[in-house]
Amino acid sequence: MATASLRLDQELVERAAIMAKAFSRSTSKQIEHWVKIGEIMEDNPDLSYEFVRQAIISKAEKEAGKLEIYHFG
Repeated sequence: MATASLRLDQELVERAAIMAKAFSRSTSKQIEHWVKIGEIMEDNPDLSYEFVRQAIISKAEKEAGKLEIYHFG
């Protein structure tokens, strides 16, 4: 993974650090998380935040091999 140095507003970094601690992430991973959500929301403006959040969780579960078979009816 390539890295780049960016200048970010100090207040944004401080807010990210607080959220990162709450969710056991690094500050940079918290900012990456916000960027991912923002990108998905901009590409899909009709989707709710909760739908996007669940889609991200579902993708992570699939990648971890934690899928369950769903039986209809």
